[in-house]
Amino acid sequence: MKLADRIEAGTPAHRDRAIDGLRALALLAVPLGHWLLGGFELGSDGALRNASPLSAFGFFAPLSWVLQMLGIFFLVGGYASVHSYHRRRGSTAQWLRQRVARLGRPVLGVTAVWAVLIPVLYALGVPGTTLRTGSTLVIQPLWFVGVYTVVTALTPWCVRAARRLGVWAAAPLLGSVALVDLLRYGPAADAMPSWLSVLNILPGWLFAYQLGVSWGESRLAHGGPEAVPARARLWRRYGFALLIGGTALFALLLAVFDYPASMVGVPGEARTNSHPPSLLVLALAAAQSGAAILLRDRLAKLLARPVLWAPVVVINLSAMTILCWHQTAMLAAAVPASFAGAVPGLTTAPDTLGWVAARVAWLPLFAGLLVLIGHRTRAFESPWATGTGAARARRALAGVLAAAFAFFALGLA
Repeated sequence: MKLADRIEAGTPAHRDRAIDGLRALALLAVPLGHWLLGGFELGSDGALRNASPLSAFGFFAPLSWVLQMLGIFFLVGGYASVHSYHRRRGSTAQWLRQRVARLGRPVLGVTAVWAVLIPVLYALGVPGTTLRTGSTLVIQPLWFVGVYTVVTALTPWCVRAARRLGVWAAAPLLGSVALVDLLRYGPAADAMPSWLSVLNILPGWLFAYQLGVSWGESRLAHGGPEAVPARARLWRRYGFALLIGGTALFALLLAVFDYPASMVGVPGEARTNSHPPSLLVLALAAAQSGAAILLRDRLAKLLARPVLWAPVVVINLSAMTILCWHQTAMLAAAVPASFAGAVPGLTTAPDTLGWVAARVAWLPLFAGLLVLIGHRTRAFESPWATGTGAARARRALAGVLAAAFAFFALGLA
């Protein structure tokens, strides 16, 4: 039996293929975005430093609108969490511990491995500056895991809000971010404290998650079969409203209120949209969520084909591996190349169209290295052995190594 057929045969009937497909799409956008919108520059000391093509090419900003799909990721995360939450067999605390463990194991694995790699690479002649650059890139995507963990812990409260307010449960989160943005960018911005933007972190990323919870809760709501088409029609209207409203707000913020066009940080720019999220991020998330809701049924029919469904399953099973190790895959190509000097697309400054073409040509190598690395590190996503003294000692050692890497990557050591 072919792999696609085996995966098809093993897929439960209740599996929501459209949601898995959307998650796979959002997952693949993460490495593709980092590989295309991030680069290196080789210094006279032979060390690699971070550089971004966004500094030289303004036309890359719209590309960041497409590749910044965290809104989709949080939307489907909320949707899936509702279904998981209602199917739990133990207490809410047990359910949350299981989900946090699934997120935490791969993070602990990648940081512990890098803690061992750093002194080894340094002994092999890799400059300390290159190691700092690499450590920053490795730890960069991991902020998402911390935020997602906090948001997941709020699932019971999100469910209650969805039952009372439906899709409108996300509106206060949008209003909160809008208020903070008004204070930090408005007429009184000079009088505002610098830490004010931190207030946007939780509501900013919770917005799309709450939309997903409300969407999932609606589909699970009690009622006869005749109520299902009515709810579907209602959510199609919500989808149109989110798509049109989010797009209009996005355009307004760019054209009238001078928000930065890029969805990721640009070196040298005073303002950034994503760290922490600005109102522009929520506008994009609303538009993306609306599009996802409208396309759900078509995507489900498309993924009914085993040949298309199989890669979606593989990607979802390797979700944390992709998130945690894709920067390592790029570094596995760039660090050895740095010893050869200026290699277009790898160690040259990302400020020419030639660099863009060369970087696109390197993408298959990055993907291949990620597959090879993922084959070895996929075990970090599996439950670890518990109960024995040796198992506890390994977990403790991994924790110490992870902490050491965090200190190094954050410049504290």
